[in-house]
Amino acid sequence: MLTTILQQLALRSPQRNIRPNTMARKKQAAKKPPVKEASSSDEEEIDSQTPGAEPIDSDEDASSSDDGSEEEEEDDEEYDSEAVDEDGDDDDDDASSVEVSDEYDNDSDEFEEQGSSDDEEDRLQRQHDLEESDEDVEILENIDVVDAPRNWPKAAAAAGSKRGGDGKKVDAAAAAPDQDVNNPAAAAWMHTDNLSSDDEDDSGEMNRIGRIPLHWYDEYDHIGYDGHGKKVVKDKNSSAGKDLLDQVIDAADNNEAEGGGKFTVYDALNARDVTLTPRQIELIRRLQGGAFAHPEHDANPDYIDYFSGVDPFKSGLNSDRYEKKSRFQPSKWEKLQVRRLLHRLKCGSINMDYLEGKVRDMNDLVKRSDGEDSDKPFQLWKGDEEDELALRKGPQHMPAPKVPPPGHAFSYNPPGEYLPTEEELKEWEDMDPSDRPYGHFVPKKFDNLRSVGAYEHAVKERFERCLDLYLCPRAMKRRLNIDPESLVPQLPKASDLRPFPTTKCIEYCVPGKQDETVMVRCLSVSPDGQFLVSGDEAGVVRLWEVQTSRLLKSWDLNKFIDNGEEDASEDTKKPIAAIEWNPNRSHHCLLAAIGKCAIVISTGTGRLDDAEVTDALLSAASSCKDGGNISPDSRAAKAVKWSSLRKKKQESDKATISAFGDKSGPVALLRTNRDVSSVRWHRKGDYFVTVSPKAMAAAVLIHQLSKVASQQPFGKMKGEAQLACFHPQKPFLFVASKEHVRIYHLVKQVMVKRLLSGCRHISSLDVHTSGDHLVVGSLDRRLVWFDMDLANTPYKTLKYHERALRSVGFHPRYPLMASASDDGSIHVFHSMVYSDLMRNPLIVPVKVLRGHSPVNSLGALSMVFHPTQPWLFSCGADGRIHLFQDL
Repeated sequence: MLTTILQQLALRSPQRNIRPNTMARKKQAAKKPPVKEASSSDEEEIDSQTPGAEPIDSDEDASSSDDGSEEEEEDDEEYDSEAVDEDGDDDDDDASSVEVSDEYDNDSDEFEEQGSSDDEEDRLQRQHDLEESDEDVEILENIDVVDAPRNWPKAAAAAGSKRGGDGKKVDAAAAAPDQDVNNPAAAAWMHTDNLSSDDEDDSGEMNRIGRIPLHWYDEYDHIGYDGHGKKVVKDKNSSAGKDLLDQVIDAADNNEAEGGGKFTVYDALNARDVTLTPRQIELIRRLQGGAFAHPEHDANPDYIDYFSGVDPFKSGLNSDRYEKKSRFQPSKWEKLQVRRLLHRLKCGSINMDYLEGKVRDMNDLVKRSDGEDSDKPFQLWKGDEEDELALRKGPQHMPAPKVPPPGHAFSYNPPGEYLPTEEELKEWEDMDPSDRPYGHFVPKKFDNLRSVGAYEHAVKERFERCLDLYLCPRAMKRRLNIDPESLVPQLPKASDLRPFPTTKCIEYCVPGKQDETVMVRCLSVSPDGQFLVSGDEAGVVRLWEVQTSRLLKSWDLNKFIDNGEEDASEDTKKPIAAIEWNPNRSHHCLLAAIGKCAIVISTGTGRLDDAEVTDALLSAASSCKDGGNISPDSRAAKAVKWSSLRKKKQESDKATISAFGDKSGPVALLRTNRDVSSVRWHRKGDYFVTVSPKAMAAAVLIHQLSKVASQQPFGKMKGEAQLACFHPQKPFLFVASKEHVRIYHLVKQVMVKRLLSGCRHISSLDVHTSGDHLVVGSLDRRLVWFDMDLANTPYKTLKYHERALRSVGFHPRYPLMASASDDGSIHVFHSMVYSDLMRNPLIVPVKVLRGHSPVNSLGALSMVFHPTQPWLFSCGADGRIHLFQDL
């Protein structure tokens, strides 16, 4: 109802400014009975009933103000601190609250203040001004407060009970004795307009058609039906059928009559005119001014602590609690949402317009783009579909292989070398099209491009292409765009790493029959580099002069291994398995392994001082008896026996190479239970070690030449020992089996380390002069370098040879390393070992030496470096001994 009234007032805005002039109002006031002047107390009573509104002059209000003026004054002061006052233009407005004058129209756009209060002197001055302008006040009909409907007593009861700071109930009258809490007039005003739509129509005579268009009833004499089912007949005298000008004239004519249509609005729902009451006009005015509709509404009531009577700030409860850590952590839910949006943005399902809110739904954008681009031409094959297919979910998309571009033969004017001859054309006709150079196409030459006709096999080739794409499976091959040269380490040039052996200079010819080739199995060089000794397949040890390649001495050791008898048959001859020159420069003797024996040979090449030291060293061995100085209770007594070979002088022993040499030839013999495959000296030249792979626990024996003593270090051997050698500086013994290399401490008699070579069968072994590096050769073509300070696994594994490795070794002075193989070649490496432990060894292949031809799958069997020069000696199955020098 109130909404309908507001709409009607808005439509009738031109009529609001049409008011009677001042003289007319004076005449109307003169016709009415005189009104008693309201005192200041009366005005205060009116203000208490309608706070925020201008006082209303009426006889009943004036008479009722005399009874309790003092109480109304107190109520007026209490209200002025909480209710809403008028704007600063209140002094210029009319005293009547129901008259809408020109001055009110000028200030209608401003809002009233809420909660403001004036001083007492200002209020008295304003009331005095209102008394003086009493002649301009328009007399309205009296407001019957007692007859106001719905006087709810519960409102006063609810206002009379409050709670204090301690949570207990406090009587409102006791809390504020100067305030009239139980005011029935204020309660009546508060609930006068609090009515529902059903309560407004108690009799049921109003229209009940609901929310249907009213123009449906334009052709009928009624506007709808009431609650009893009767027609609501249209009022013919209402302003519905009149235009705006007629409505203004009727309103002006009716103003002369008392209670005329000054404030009359049209109710379209019930098709009748409704005259507004002063109370309704006041509510409309307050709503338009932005104030509360009810003047009695308290906008700032006292706060009532319904939750608890204890103040948490005063009591200190929960004051020592810290904020939760989760409040300072970023939200995981927001992180998930951002990640999802980024994924969708990357996939293309959304764009930035969707994220910024420019597009509400991506489907609208797709429809819009489809509608815009539907008529535009587009490329059938853009090439972008491959990228889109690569981003889709599911199996990986494999694009079709591209057709190779045409060559010179497919030109309309190809060069002459691409044109086939008649013979080639006949050959192509007999061949299958897939085997032809260009398939079905035959190169032809035309004068110009216009003369080229249609290709007759175009449809057939395209069909075959489609069949291949449809039927042939595809496989994705990932190619790495890496330059192979970038993977190869940057090595220095071989010319910058000189000196190293490069050229074969000297060949040592082994004497023998013309048709027979004597296989040379092992080599060794004297510490001073003047003499070379070799051992061959026939069991003969030969002494050579390095510079002249002259053969100086030869000893057939097969005469001494058969219990010292010299009449050994040709069939029982044993080869020289290993030979080693004493590394001490003062000891001119060597050690050779043949069959089950190891023979000590005096070379007779020493000078005066060296000859005396050598004789002193060999004196005990040349005169040993009863198997040497071996304890009968030791394990070595059953494994080895010493015997002297100097029982009688031979003619060959008398001729010595040096003038100071006293002895030359075999001096002593050590007999073991199994064949000896390797012998190695200690760096001091007194101790040496022999290896017999088939002797089980007695495979490794350590001997002392000066005392003619032997010992068996191992009571049980793990694996089959193949090689053994001493550490150049420490009391360590290296024992190599087929797959591993074990390092033993001779003093502590414990195993220090086990090196994992990764080879199937170790064939050779050598230790660097520093003692920290070890190189191993195997029959499976591997050259393994160990850095014992780094790990027990290989530092480098090289596979340069095509066949098995037979010998490896380091140069005692130069940073060189070499390996001999059955393929007849010898590979020379630059192997620099730095004293700085933080730098790794530098291994660079510098030269491949070739000079031996394989015989019976055997090539170069042994190699050894010159002790002082960058030279290399080699021997092979072809019976040749070569010297390679750095030229």
